[in-house]
Amino acid sequence: MESKHALTPSHSYSSATAAASPLSNNGFRSKRGSNWSIRVPDPMRERTKATHKGLNFAQTEDKNTMCVTNGDHRESNTITMPLDKATNNYNASRLLGQGAQGTVYKGMLDDGRIVAVKKSMILGGGKLKQFINEVVILSQINHRHVVKLLGCCLETEVPLLVYEFVPNGTLHQFLHNQTEELVLTWDVRLRIATEVSGALSYLHSAASMPIYHRDVKSKNILLDAKYRAKVADFGTSRSIKIDATHLTTRVEGTFGYMDPEYYQSNQYTEKSDVYNFGVVLFELLTRKKPVSSNDSSEEVMSHITSFILSSTDESKWFEMIDPRVLKESGKVDVLTLANLTRKCVSLTRTSRPTMKEVTMVNGIGRDS
Repeated sequence: MESKHALTPSHSYSSATAAASPLSNNGFRSKRGSNWSIRVPDPMRERTKATHKGLNFAQTEDKNTMCVTNGDHRESNTITMPLDKATNNYNASRLLGQGAQGTVYKGMLDDGRIVAVKKSMILGGGKLKQFINEVVILSQINHRHVVKLLGCCLETEVPLLVYEFVPNGTLHQFLHNQTEELVLTWDVRLRIATEVSGALSYLHSAASMPIYHRDVKSKNILLDAKYRAKVADFGTSRSIKIDATHLTTRVEGTFGYMDPEYYQSNQYTEKSDVYNFGVVLFELLTRKKPVSSNDSSEEVMSHITSFILSSTDESKWFEMIDPRVLKESGKVDVLTLANLTRKCVSLTRTSRPTMKEVTMVNGIGRDS
């Protein structure tokens, strides 16, 4: 998602789990005592019930109010806040970014905390399911390098999601729109690679159910006040059974980042996320976009393809590396990351490492 600063996703508020007000139309909500639980149409209903566990969706009189609760009656930790008030009626001056799923605004809660509010752009069953899917996925995640989902409001005319505010925008902005004042050093880039690989390894191997992100790219990696990475945008993510090897789905993704085998077979695996991550490594090394176009000739240049084809020629690699990287790092470090990138973007899945193996590479597995 494009953003002036940032937006985004993960698990709980404080020690609580993310929660929301219920759907109110089409018979989607059900009441249990004084609390509401979310109900959604098939085929999402059973999956939502199975994954939400202790989540409660508190009812509010104002349909534009966010609720965050931990679902424990004895230790209620609920915040209610009209989101139009928090965003100054979605004022254009609060705009953070706009993407395919929605528009993101900067908001301020009554207790002074800054948040990011994503408002759906299009009202429809598919978009609603994507918003619900993001709540379901992020309720399973608790990782410091995944953006936190604080709450949501699904009772409004269009659904709203509320995330922690991440102030320094996207990795894409810093790599491809750099000025002399905004430069990512080699050490910072290496740390970002470490943090993102750790988050993806967690999603694949340590979450309660394996999760495929399905849209890892530099625009979906946010940077906090200390330029630490936060993986964002889980609208198309999917959790799978522990013994499953792939997900069969219609092809979705971003041109330049898409796993070639997924494109051909419609089968998405953990190695497809690895390919996406490899493209991000390429961007960190070269400061080149994976694909760029020449406006005058309408020619499309695939830089990532050029990198893959030159993988046996170190001199060609060094021609593509960002001069700042060459100046600040040693040749061994550059070659280590370049070789890892080559393996991650291999055209065949079997030749790619797992994300867990990526974190074990010297220089990458030093999450601090």
